Amino acid sequence: MSLAGIAGADFAHKTKAEIQKIFDSVLGDGMHGLCFSLYEEGQKPGDIITEDQVRRRMEIIKPYTKWIRSFSCTDGNELIPKIAREYGLQTLVGAWLGDDAEINEREIAGLIKLAKEGFVDIAAVGNEVLYRKDLTEEELIDFIKLVKEAIPDVPVGYVDAYYEFSSCPRITELCDVILANCYPFWEGCSFEYSLPYMKNMYYQALNAAKGKKVIITETGWPSQGKSLQGAHPSFENARNYFINTQLWSKADGIEIFYFSSFDESWKVGAEGDVGAYWGIWDKNQNLKF
Repeated sequence: MSLAGIAGADFAHKTKAEIQKIFDSVLGDGMHGLCFSLYEEGQKPGDIITEDQVRRRMEIIKPYTKWIRSFSCTDGNELIPKIAREYGLQTLVGAWLGDDAEINEREIAGLIKLAKEGFVDIAAVGNEVLYRKDLTEEELIDFIKLVKEAIPDVPVGYVDAYYEFSSCPRITELCDVILANCYPFWEGCSFEYSLPYMKNMYYQALNAAKGKKVIITETGWPSQGKSLQGAHPSFENARNYFINTQLWSKADGIEIFYFSSFDESWKVGAEGDVGAYWGIWDKNQNLKF
């Protein structure tokens, strides 16, 4: 079966078996990148994670991706790029920045250490810090400059919603690579229009980048939970969004880190019930689709 040209509107004309075959083929072909979900049931950020746990999850996903993205450099997260390197995977490694100065200092030190040890292919200084208003633009600029000076041979960027790179040109100018999160779901877009909507998000970031590489560092669709305007979580929409995303990634050479690898129950607090259902694998590490 040819996968060329399959898009949202075409799913209505496919049987369940045909769509499942497409999903299996797309997953088997592998992704550019995958966001690494670290926390198992009952765990949350701040808990110390063991090497065995990281290794167990890495074993499951390593056949399906070339790159791994991690979000922190402390509390066991620093093991992710080290173990990824053992498996021949490339790494986008993030320092998690927030409103706690002590944690920020530890995160930045951890990112620089990992990079100097050779475990970082791209360094991300913060994730949606401006979106959350945890730091000012000036504070974030200082962190990015600090990391760039410490690891001049490693590309350094900052992760945020795609539109922040238009709103904050000084951040965009400072980054070596533009790391944009693109979520049609969170803007209430229906599944039927989600692929062109995501493309528009990407091209807005690309326009702001002024020639720099743009990587989509997060995109995905929840498999269950509460709807947001026209965006409806469901098994079918989550599976089909994944298919569309990966076909576009391959057809147009767009580097995408899919969000996420595993469902994580702790995320219901910040995002509501949909937060727990973004994984390709469920919380028990079973392939969902």
